[in-house]
Amino acid sequence: MKANGPTAPRPRRDTALRRVAREARPFLRARTGAVLRLAGWSLLEFAQTFLSGYGVARALDDGFLASRPATGLCWLAVAAVAVLPSVLAARGVFGRLADLVEPLRDGLVRRAVSRALGGALGRSGDVSTRSLSQVTHQSEIARDGWAGLVLTLRSFAFTAAGAVTGLLALAPALLLIVLPPLAVGAALFLATLPPMAARQRAYLAADEAYAAHAGELAASVRDIAAAGTAGRTVAESGSLAEAQLAASRSLARWSAVRVLALAVCGRFPPLLLLLAAPWLLRNGLTAGALVGALTYLTQALAPAVQALMTMLGTAGGRLVVVLDRFTDAPPPPEDDPPQAVRDSAPPPADGTAHPAVPAPASSARRAPAPVAELHEVTFAYGPRAQPVLDRLSLTIAPGEHLAVVGPSGSGKSTLAAVLAGVEPPTGGAVRWRGRPVRAADATSVRVLLPQHAYVFSGSLRDNLRYLSPDARDREIADAAEAIGLEPLLSRLGSLDADIVPDRLSQGERQLVALGRAYLAAPPLLILDEATSRLDPAAETRAELACAALPGALVVVAHRLSSARRAGRTLVMDGPRTRCGTPAQLLRSSALYRDLAGLWEPEDAEARGGGLVPDARDAAAVAGRLGTVGTGQDASIGSGDEDEERGVRSSPPPSPV
Repeated sequence: MKANGPTAPRPRRDTALRRVAREARPFLRARTGAVLRLAGWSLLEFAQTFLSGYGVARALDDGFLASRPATGLCWLAVAAVAVLPSVLAARGVFGRLADLVEPLRDGLVRRAVSRALGGALGRSGDVSTRSLSQVTHQSEIARDGWAGLVLTLRSFAFTAAGAVTGLLALAPALLLIVLPPLAVGAALFLATLPPMAARQRAYLAADEAYAAHAGELAASVRDIAAAGTAGRTVAESGSLAEAQLAASRSLARWSAVRVLALAVCGRFPPLLLLLAAPWLLRNGLTAGALVGALTYLTQALAPAVQALMTMLGTAGGRLVVVLDRFTDAPPPPEDDPPQAVRDSAPPPADGTAHPAVPAPASSARRAPAPVAELHEVTFAYGPRAQPVLDRLSLTIAPGEHLAVVGPSGSGKSTLAAVLAGVEPPTGGAVRWRGRPVRAADATSVRVLLPQHAYVFSGSLRDNLRYLSPDARDREIADAAEAIGLEPLLSRLGSLDADIVPDRLSQGERQLVALGRAYLAAPPLLILDEATSRLDPAAETRAELACAALPGALVVVAHRLSSARRAGRTLVMDGPRTRCGTPAQLLRSSALYRDLAGLWEPEDAEARGGGLVPDARDAAAVAGRLGTVGTGQDASIGSGDEDEERGVRSSPPPSPV
């Protein structure tokens, strides 16, 4: 049974044309003056079109056919002189055209660059390849298409107005012959617009997909060669190229359909006028008016209609699709995590709370969610490559200090990249604060400092506030004192002194980057050999300052002293990993003992040649042990001791 009352209106479909129109209206309103100046110059073209046909008609009827050749010549002279103002109009039109075209291109480029920067900070890298195509290729298409569309629309509007006014002045009955084929051709042409726009959009999507694929290939040539996937890569490239070719062919076929619409609009009106000429002449139409009408059709109206349809059919459709690529909304956020995960997640950083849900009474006593978790994470640089990380499970609690040690090539930097969300794992899951890693959350959760510090040209203040734009001078001074930036600050003279990166030593660059990270105080700070250029005293000072922050600290260490300062140490040797305190690792990890002997033999001699510290030291730090598990060699101790301390290991990987 139908409900009483009015039916709710069906929402209008949000098409590409409507999206572009929403953006175009404020753009044009802001440039009303430029539009009016363009229309003012175009009035000269209206006058030239009107006089071209009307002058010919009067020259015949009032001049040559009336045996007054002087009068006929005068009317022809008027029609000829009317061309001169149109030359001035063209100059004025092109001068005003830049006021509408260049702001459009500049705005599109700014929008593409802003999207690329936002993608680099908060979304996936494919946005940058899309923005590259928009800046270098699509913005130029939009500028050229917009310029051509403005010129064509302006010319058609004032030419058609001049021709229709002239036909009305000669004989209103002429419009009954001319307008029907024009209307039929226009309707046929408009019917082809939606499929043409769809084909144009498919072509641009294929172009962007191929550009993104080419960008990935340029950055992965060595990995492709090492993994032996050249054949697969060539096949993928060929598939994308075929898709682009198919889209271009489909677009060309629909363009051919428009030939019929152009023929109806451009060729039928003069033909119908000639066929109807005997009837028109018998009903009072003069010979001059007939010739004048043919002049309007063949020299003004038909060329203007054909130019408009050609422009709308090619550059116009492409313009709408390209502009829609700039105006479309960013991708929606990922779906919310399951309820169980949502219940255990901490409140967001902005202070908003999750919806209230029933929870057991024991939930109030739960430990805070880890700032970062790795669950059975596997990572390899190719489908056939040996895994660098093999089912590694690791939990990092808020405020924890973890050191990562191991020989070169053991996967320390890879672990840092996966933990920071820079590299997605091949298998397993990475979570921040109990939620799956999302690129949009990266800047609010973690800061990753690589070995080669990023310092840009500008003031020291701007470099330190790069991650904390609202930091006050007192906070900056505290950060400089904590990290050890006073010598550099004294040498530069003030926070506002300009920095030339090439004139800073590698150690000074690392100190600036460390001060920047200290000022940001993220929940998770990852130092990937970010202190390698500092002397031991400066490194100790910087690491202790970072460890004093409320967030968790992960240090990829190049000195064993960094590992000894940490609450836990993760020893990496490819897929074989162990985690524990330094005292526990000296008993259980031969690799750690080797590293300790290679790195600091003088420390061992100072302790009487023994590498195993007093058992009381091990007992004092045993309570700080978290959880770690790997596919192989992950246990510390055995039996009940493992279970009590939360150490777990997964079954060894299958040899198959």
